[in-house]
Amino acid sequence: MQPCLAVALLAGTVWFVPGCATPRQPPLPESSPSASRSVPKSAAPARPATSTNDLVLPRDGLRLFDGKTLTGWAVTDFGGSGEVKVAEGKLILGLGVMTGVTWTNPIARMNYEVELEAMRVDGSDFFCGLTFPVGENPCSLIVGGWGGGVVGLSSLDGEDAAHNETTHYLNFEKGRWYRIRLRVASAAIQAWIDDDKVVDVTTTGRTISIRSEVELSRPLGFATWSTTGALRNIWMRPL
Repeated sequence: MQPCLAVALLAGTVWFVPGCATPRQPPLPESSPSASRSVPKSAAPARPATSTNDLVLPRDGLRLFDGKTLTGWAVTDFGGSGEVKVAEGKLILGLGVMTGVTWTNPIARMNYEVELEAMRVDGSDFFCGLTFPVGENPCSLIVGGWGGGVVGLSSLDGEDAAHNETTHYLNFEKGRWYRIRLRVASAAIQAWIDDDKVVDVTTTGRTISIRSEVELSRPLGFATWSTTGALRNIWMRPL
């Protein structure tokens, strides 16, 4: 998230988004190539999940994105969103204030990994805001927020990704794929970007939560802030 409204602003109205501290004007949504498949946001708005059912993951994992459709996903109704589409094997979250998708099927809530590849296509804020369950509590892994380089968890004991011990600063190149791996165990959350471990925190006795702006991403979802992001090869695997 950027020093603006992060996981930003409209004339006369200030929005505050996860990871940003200063207001800014939201950019206009990008137009998308006509060859891409657009998905109407109004057709499937996402809402917070209320189910507590766990999914027993297959040993070889569960593929969450087939590279062709949005099967299993709903476009998240954040408001001021960019376009969501599937193109050339990629799930594209278009430039808007905040754009995302939310998983609609059962998922594992503990002792699992989520692995994917993510790219910042355009913009300078977070291109992968992954909200995920830690048991019955939600948390978010922010990649590229607060000016484009912050990585961390939102939130631990009420402190977001820019203000807790998981905060890292990395340089992310536009147009480059980054491999992201998140591991959720009964007493720890860990995360890697490519081969670098960026999160390693013990969760015993900690308060785990999310910023209110990503409430609609629960229980599992992806979001971008004032940035076009691309995702592919999304898997959930048992530990």
